Formats: sequence, structure tokens, C-alpha cells
Amino acid sequence: MDSDETSGEVEQNYSVYEEWADGESGTRAEDAVYEKYILRKILFILAAAAGIIIVMGVSVTIGDYPIGVAESYQIIFDHIIRNIQNLFGMDVPPLDRAEEIKDHVVWNLRMPRLALGAVAGTGLALAGAAMQSTLKNPLADPYTTGISSGACFGATVAICYGSGVLAGDGTVVASAFLFSLIPTGMIISVSMIKKVSPVSMILAGIAVMYIFNAVTTVIRLWADPNDLEAVYQWQVGSFDGLHWDDLPVMLGVTIAGGAAVMLLSRDLNVLSAGDESANSLGMNASAMRIILLTAVSLIAASIVSFTGIIGFVGLVAPHVARMFVGADNRYLVPASAAFGALLLIVSDLIGRTIISPAVLQVGVVTAFLGGPLFLYLVVRQRKEVWG
Repeated sequence: MDSDETSGEVEQNYSVYEEWADGESGTRAEDAVYEKYILRKILFILAAAAGIIIVMGVSVTIGDYPIGVAESYQIIFDHIIRNIQNLFGMDVPPLDRAEEIKDHVVWNLRMPRLALGAVAGTGLALAGAAMQSTLKNPLADPYTTGISSGACFGATVAICYGSGVLAGDGTVVASAFLFSLIPTGMIISVSMIKKVSPVSMILAGIAVMYIFNAVTTVIRLWADPNDLEAVYQWQVGSFDGLHWDDLPVMLGVTIAGGAAVMLLSRDLNVLSAGDESANSLGMNASAMRIILLTAVSLIAASIVSFTGIIGFVGLVAPHVARMFVGADNRYLVPASAAFGALLLIVSDLIGRTIISPAVLQVGVVTAFLGGPLFLYLVVRQRKEVWG
């Protein structure tokens, strides 16, 4: 082989290598951009989770009995360690009187409202995010679909007439839970009888909401004044009176429903693109919508029946999360859940400190925070975020 042929072959091979190198460089650059894109989503979720831990530590210190932030973390950590040691039958040294009082104050008096508040915020925001994507409507949340109004009606009946659907100490909770499922059942029934659009389903939920509100108002007009006070305290939304015994139901339903939504998050992305696109890909859009609405309705009902009506969390939290993580429900759902928990426990902290020693109910605080924030999002949020 002469030198001209050799040099020609080398040049040809070098040009092929350059094309390959350019392709590899482009792929690596795209991978780097994608990794940065995913990292931003994960960092938002982690930042919200860290915020929850910090706010909880601060909230535990609020009260008549003085306890520092670092000390509160230590008390919580020691309590968990002692429970683990008891679980495995290990010897646990007894607490002295001062330590026992602090442990009781932190763990039995202050932590339940924070733990249940975090679960409530998680569930309401998760339900709101899934409802907005399922119904393709930025105004969808547990309130606009009638779930909260149904729960309010059930609680009002139980309080004013002394007997709900079930008898016993859980009458109000049971009655609120069962009646909160009626609006969703009616929406699903209408969609099964006659094929309706997601917009029509939202309108049906609003119609049911107004019906329940009207009937609840009539009941309050005939109610005893003492019962009216109890109804009002339940209706504004509050963590007062919640105990560790209330946690299993809320946490269990939220975890089960949240797991179902996460498993169906890819299908939820397809559903968000429209029924025609979903059906063309082999998905039964109507059936998938019913499954998702059932899951998130159970989550919202299990929370509202314990806490009362807490508005704007399921509406605002998904919008804020969508600004940071986009519309991909694989990230939007957990991001909304984390931010919803943070938003609700921050609202509770504000309510306990802003007019101390009096307490402003958390439902009132979320309305004050959520209204202006949602208005800001409506004005400033880009349309493409909902794409």
C-alpha cells in the first residue's frame, strides 16, 4: 500500500472518529442537561422534606412549658429509641420526674397535632394534584369536587342530632367520612351512565357541593346554639383534639392511596394528554379516571373527617410544585405531597403564634395564605406549566 492510499485511509478513519465523537459529545451534553433537570425536581422534594423536619422542631417548642429546639429533637429521638428497645425486650432505664414531664409534653401533647398535620397536608395536596391531572382542570381539589361539603354535612348531622350513621365515640368522624364519599360516588355514577367530559364532572361536583351546603345551612338554622358552636369549630378546620389514636386511619389510607396514585403516575401522564390520546394508546380513559378519583377521594375523606374543612392546600400546593418540577406526575405527586405537608404545619405554627396565647385555627390561616398565593399564581404562572 503506497503512502497516498495510507494517508487517505487515515483521513477517512479520522473523519469517522470525529463524527462518532461529536455524537458522543452531544449525547453526553443531553444526558447532563437531563440529569440537571431531574436533580432540580429531587432537590425541591428534599428541600420540602427538610423544611418539614425544621418546622416540626420549632413547633414543638411552642407552648406554656419551655423546651428548646435542640432539646425537643433529643426528646423525640430518645423516645423513639426507648420504644425500639422496649419492642426488642431490652432494659430501658427509667426517666426522672423532669424528663418524664418533658417527654409527656413533647410526645403526647405537641407531637400528635404536628404528625397528623403533616399527614393531612400530604394527603390533601396529593389528592389535589391527582384530581387536577385526572380532570385536566387547575381548579380541581377536594373542596371543588364536593368532598369537603359532604363531610361537613355528615358532621353537622352527627353533632346536631346526636346520632350519625354509626353510634359511639366516632360518630362525627364516621358520619363525615361516609357522607364525604357521596359526591364522588355521584360524579362517578353520572360518568358511567352518560359519557361526560372532565369539565362536566367538575361542574357536577360543584353542583353537589352547593346542594350539601344548602342542606347544611338549613340544619344549622334549626340547631341548638350549643351544637352550632361545635359545628363551627369543626367546619373551620383544626388540629385541636387530635390524638395518636387518630393517626392509623389517616396514615394508612394516605399511604395506600398515595401508593396507588404513584403506581398509576405514568397512566396519569397519558390521561392528562386527553381522552383521545389515552384511548389511542390502548387505555380506557373513563375507567382509569374512575379508579384515580376513587383513590384520591378516599384519601381526602379520611383526612377531612378528622380535621374538618381545610381549604386551599389541595389547590395551591400542586400549583407551587408544578412551577418547580413541571407536569410529570411521577415527580409532581410526591413534590405536591411534601410541599402540602410543609404548608400545613407552617400554617399551624403561624396560627399558634400570631395572636398568642390565643390560637387561630389552621383552616383560617390556610385561607389567608392560600387566597393571595393562588391569585399570584394565576397572574404570574406561565401557561406552559400546565402543558
